[in-house]
Amino acid sequence: MYNEIDSNNRKTILLMVLFVAFVLAIGFVFYQMGYGIDALIIAGVIALVMAGVSYFSGDKITLTTAGAEQITKNDNTYVWNMVENLTITAGMPMPKVYIIDDPAPNAFATGRDPQHASIAVTTGIINTLENEELEGVIAHELGHIKNYDIRLMMIVIVLVGFIALLSDIFLRMNFLSGRSRDNKGNAGAIIMIAGLILMVLSPLIAKMIQLAVSRRREFLADASGALLTRYPEGLASALEKISTYHQPMRRANSATAHLYIASPFFGQDSKIRHLFSTHPPITDRVKKLREMGR
Repeated sequence: MYNEIDSNNRKTILLMVLFVAFVLAIGFVFYQMGYGIDALIIAGVIALVMAGVSYFSGDKITLTTAGAEQITKNDNTYVWNMVENLTITAGMPMPKVYIIDDPAPNAFATGRDPQHASIAVTTGIINTLENEELEGVIAHELGHIKNYDIRLMMIVIVLVGFIALLSDIFLRMNFLSGRSRDNKGNAGAIIMIAGLILMVLSPLIAKMIQLAVSRRREFLADASGALLTRYPEGLASALEKISTYHQPMRRANSATAHLYIASPFFGQDSKIRHLFSTHPPITDRVKKLREMGR
């Protein structure tokens, strides 16, 4: 487990450094195009601000995107007590608890560390699963929190989203520069090309990063959850029930899909989607869990 935590910490630092370098490189390109030293300064400020936003506010952005509402113990004693009991057993701080009003059974965890973590479950998963099954799901999410998976994947969401935003900005800049007919020579064409490249590559970059860190961590979180509850069958049965629901979540989003315990795009399966899925096949996960229970 400690090796996994160290690995996630290294990946987080590497991702932040690469992002800052990427934005500075864009600023340098603008500097070379004649926009002056201000381009580098602005790029540096943007990189630092976005790195800070992704680290300190990425969880809030993620929860808002998912349509999650924070609850107290009085709002839903059943879910609250289950999370509280499992965190006590795991020796972890109590995370904030959120509920998503969606009939699709699913759940995810987010945050920058165990002291600033949140767990969100859908109304569908609460209504669908038995007690031992829901315990398995929540234990799985606590595994993500304990292993610091949540911080790495939260930062991925914000930074990749910012790259997509950059592409839109570049395309708009080209439109405005075309209207103003300034004396930048080929600058407008270069900006347009940069915007188009970012627009095409940003989802691919996002998917590559997600695939690089997502599939293995699901198996590890499954194992961590099973060890916490000492009942692998609970999570195995929960995954089987989740897989039988064939409608996508109302607010399914490819940027946050890797966070959920199962793909939020059920009902939209295809060979291509399966190939680029951020989750390993549920049949494989169930098989490994049942092997643990023997």
